[in-house]
Amino acid sequence: MQSDTTNRVTRREWRELGFFYDCDENSKVWRLTGSRDGLRRFRDVLHLYAADPRNAVVPEHQHYGPYMHLVIQTSLNAGFDDQSIHGSVIDLARLANLVEVKLLDAHPGSVLRIEDEFAAGSSYALILDVREDGFDPAKADPLLPPEDDAALGTS
Repeated sequence: MQSDTTNRVTRREWRELGFFYDCDENSKVWRLTGSRDGLRRFRDVLHLYAADPRNAVVPEHQHYGPYMHLVIQTSLNAGFDDQSIHGSVIDLARLANLVEVKLLDAHPGSVLRIEDEFAAGSSYALILDVREDGFDPAKADPLLPPEDDAALGTS
């Protein structure tokens, strides 16, 4: 069981990231859950990663999120797998653009799939689960207990 302090820090980190993520090995998908603005922060992560010259070298990588399980990795081949979202920095910038285009007409309740248009034959896919504006990604984390409204001063 995590401490209250750890739970607070984890919630803050989800909120800073802007979206919740999970890699589902059974369904073979990376699922990112957030509002359109929150999911655009994933787009931003990809653009920032791709723009950093240090990341152009294979096999550079960066970890994201409170549990550091989301890995963006420079690779010779574009794709998704149980370890990372990967490709050349050009591929990853292209993925950022795909995310942006998919989100343009998305609305709460949309479930957007990116697969072959990024990496034909990839073993996994990317799902963007679009929620309402103001969605709190920390609430999607099944490892966190519900927040105590009294502790937040909202009771």
